[in-house]
Amino acid sequence: MNESFTFYNVSEKQMSFQTVIERIKGFMLKDPRSEYVLSIGSDSHVHQNETKFITAIHLHRIGKGAWGCLKTYSVKRPIVSVREKISMETALSQEVAYSFTTKYLVDLTDVLIPFADEGADLLFEIHLDIGRKGITKELIQEMTGRIEAMGVEAKIKPESYTAFSYANRYTK
Repeated sequence: MNESFTFYNVSEKQMSFQTVIERIKGFMLKDPRSEYVLSIGSDSHVHQNETKFITAIHLHRIGKGAWGCLKTYSVKRPIVSVREKISMETALSQEVAYSFTTKYLVDLTDVLIPFADEGADLLFEIHLDIGRKGITKELIQEMTGRIEAMGVEAKIKPESYTAFSYANRYTK
């Protein structure tokens, strides 16, 4: 991943991807017997002179809280095509997810392996801001196919909370 990318959340404003990995590991080490869902999702909002994209990394400790962070990306023009916007959101999520699948997912899983018999688990998903209702339904097969080609599970609305809820809050 391009190390010039910086992530942020309400507690920290400038996190490198390596720092994000350290925060995720630290969160998991506090309760390594839990089940976790690590998800990546992006959302966008068209403003007058730009389109703002937010990509979110969300680690959900099932039933016991979550940790997350965000990355902002802007295109200096309004993107009016729904296909172009959703395609860009998908690509931004794939870019972040690729860094996990190639280097860090095994390290994160290693934190939980000693506790697998006690329920520890880590699921990895990409959440897409598309669903079976509305104009995005025609993009489901294409976008989920891109994610599944990476060997990652794709989630769509209403299960894609990282994209349509967490990332969405910060696009305005």
